[in-house]
Amino acid sequence: MNASSIGRKIERIRRLKGMTQTELANMLGVTRQAISKMEQTEKLNDERLKEIASALGVTVEGLKKYNEETVLYNTNNFYENCGVKTNAVDNGNYHTFNNFPIDEIIEFYEKQLEKEKEKFESLKKEKE
Repeated sequence: MNASSIGRKIERIRRLKGMTQTELANMLGVTRQAISKMEQTEKLNDERLKEIASALGVTVEGLKKYNEETVLYNTNNFYENCGVKTNAVDNGNYHTFNNFPIDEIIEFYEKQLEKEKEKFESLKKEKE
């Protein structure tokens, strides 16, 4: 399968969101098997792409242009711009530089996760 196929992109975004095929299927009103088949396809029509993008919480444009390099680039920029630093080696000794206490970082990600869960529940209720 082509790594840049739309199905592969759907699968990668779904996994990044921590969503199962069954959860996505429920949001779209289809079976898990339909999602599996969708994730193996090269192309989908625009209407279906809109539905999938909405369920995944991304734009159609973002879905179409998704690639691993962009995710890595954006992740690296996020860490660089928020002041979080990684390990540095000095004469074989590791030093960790971090401008934020770990508790603040955990709290930040827990809030982000809660927001995503709320969006997911809201979308789920809309589909019912």
